[in-house]
Amino acid sequence: MTSSPNRGQGIAPLPPALSSMWRLCKLGYQHEPRMMLASLVLSQLAALPDALLALWLMLLGKGVLEHHSGLVEGAAIGIGISAAATWFLRTVSTRVQRRFRDKVTIALEAHVARLQASIATIEHQERPEYLDRLSMLRNQVFVLDHMYLAVFSMFGWILRLSVTLALLASIHPALLLLAVCAIPTVWTSTWRPEVERSAQESGAQAIRLARHLFNMATTASPGKEVRVTGIGDRLAMDRRAAWEYWYSRVASARWGSAFWHAGAWAIFGSAYVGAVVFVSSGLHSSASQVLLVLAAGARLSAYIGATVGELGFLRGFWMDGSRRLAWLEDYAAAVAASGDQPVPSAFRRGIRVEHVSFTYPGTSRVVLDDVSVTLRAGTVVAIVGENGAGKTTLVKLLSKMYEPTSGSIFLDDTPLARVPASEWRQRLAGAFQDFFRFEFRARHTVGLGDVPRLDDEHAVVAAVDRAGAVDVITRLTAGLETQLGPTWPGGVELSFGQWQKLALARGFMRDEPLLLILDEPTAALDAETEHALFERYAAAARGNRENDSGRITILVSHRFSTVRMADIILVMDGARLVEVGSHDELMARNGHYSELYNIQAASYR
Repeated sequence: MTSSPNRGQGIAPLPPALSSMWRLCKLGYQHEPRMMLASLVLSQLAALPDALLALWLMLLGKGVLEHHSGLVEGAAIGIGISAAATWFLRTVSTRVQRRFRDKVTIALEAHVARLQASIATIEHQERPEYLDRLSMLRNQVFVLDHMYLAVFSMFGWILRLSVTLALLASIHPALLLLAVCAIPTVWTSTWRPEVERSAQESGAQAIRLARHLFNMATTASPGKEVRVTGIGDRLAMDRRAAWEYWYSRVASARWGSAFWHAGAWAIFGSAYVGAVVFVSSGLHSSASQVLLVLAAGARLSAYIGATVGELGFLRGFWMDGSRRLAWLEDYAAAVAASGDQPVPSAFRRGIRVEHVSFTYPGTSRVVLDDVSVTLRAGTVVAIVGENGAGKTTLVKLLSKMYEPTSGSIFLDDTPLARVPASEWRQRLAGAFQDFFRFEFRARHTVGLGDVPRLDDEHAVVAAVDRAGAVDVITRLTAGLETQLGPTWPGGVELSFGQWQKLALARGFMRDEPLLLILDEPTAALDAETEHALFERYAAAARGNRENDSGRITILVSHRFSTVRMADIILVMDGARLVEVGSHDELMARNGHYSELYNIQAASYR
């Protein structure tokens, strides 16, 4: 069954860093194995000639001091070959890595998009703590490909370090203590980004607010209201305040971590000076050996700095991004539909809701309280109630967007919790008030409602007709081939009502859904148009009862002139189902429905 991890609890912690990086590496290898191996090998080959420069300098100095021309010539040739090989291999490595990055970037972006779209529930898109984490992941996913290069580069610096330490050990084993003195720099480089990242995440909501205010001030959609209300300056001021709140936390963490990082480098710098004094005065080594220590020690400092810097980037950004990606993978797997029962091919009895209660995760307010009702097969069901009564929440549970906190929902005798979400969704159709504007050609904007028939013109035209959207298509310059959205070449803008009609047509694309949900999809239409549309559809649904699959149609609307045509009306009030019956039955009871109906009817007189 579909599970909901940590329901009602805080968000799960990020997975361990090393295992997350390993998973990301395996993901890259899965998509581009040869390019990834080529990038790794070339990066290591490019590191080796550079690490041997200290050796060539020692031999050159020795040859000069001992007047050994052959040694001088050999060392000079070695320096030249090392420099040329380093340049050549770096150039080739850069070209290969760039190609690998381009390919793996597309794979990673598609992977993240697929993960988010395939999660059975929508909890991660509505809870603030999930949105904060996903917001940071969206910012990081476009540069996660750099993590591979950072890992390859770090391996190259480690190879350089190993060669350099071997050269220093050839003078005296005690010089290996330089590596020990570098440990504090490594530690601060791994600790420092974690501190800064924690500070950034603690202020993630503030930076999200800053971006939201920036978009409000700079995008077209709110442009008219921003200018009419004159809130442009206020938006800029509030955005600045939100950004400064976020930055104050980050800056404090950065200053504190920088102090300790500087102290760690002071330890290594003192050890390096001591090593030079030890070799020149303590061991009374030859000039060539002192030259080796100076060259290798200087390079060791550069190599450690580069390794530590690369490690810091890995720890601070790319490793953090890989952990967020691993968390998303784990979360998607945890809520994956693993139902063991098939979706009924047709309804014989209908949908049964038994003692269902629901509280949105992370909150304490009960949104649905002990709701029990049977939706008979083949009926048109209306759900009414004031705002916040639980109408849309009930629809979400029936759509398997959430699992009930308690209670059960049955499809005939099959528990909905044991039905795979993906299979159940294939038997759903619907349109919602908060629809999305798919800015494609009109044909595809509608056809997305049934992807296998995306280019089936007959199916699209039939859906447009059922939705009463023929007038919208007729007014478009190229009909179904018209590009929608004014920001695209040749694109046209539609009114909100026209967009809503196309969204309704998209919901009518599937011919044989078991459950059709119309959650206030015509709120932008006038009452007369909405009434005519729903009356026609309800009549068609009733006319096909004997031949169809027992389809249940759910209408959610605030207009009682629309819902009165339903076979059964569910009246919600304060998270509870307070009345059930037909329009005539409910009016005869003189209860809550009758009161609301009379109030609305009076407003039209």
